[in-house]
Amino acid sequence: MQYFQALKLGQKRVASAREYLNNLTNGKAMPALALVTGNSNVWAPVGEENLYAFVDESAGFVLTDNSGYILALVDKTGSSKTIVQGVTEQQKELLEKAFEKDNIPKFKGKVILPV
Repeated sequence: MQYFQALKLGQKRVASAREYLNNLTNGKAMPALALVTGNSNVWAPVGEENLYAFVDESAGFVLTDNSGYILALVDKTGSSKTIVQGVTEQQKELLEKAFEKDNIPKFKGKVILPV
């Protein structure tokens, strides 16, 4: 796929995921990655599927604040499409219930966050 085609499709998927997450987090979702990162010269948009992941320092990331977690909606490869920073433990529990209700599965792998 050509770069601009992949980017445009990826941006559409990011916007859709962000809209969903904004509805759950009172507009706190930020866009993340529109293209899948890889070691090849092939351009690919992030996947269509949405899975959720909570990231904290135990995952090897250094968070810039001490307010808890980063929430990411990711595709099946772990590429984050949208993120929310500063999620508390209580918010995490409420969001997990919302994802379960909406049949959004939990991602069990390495999350790729934007740099």
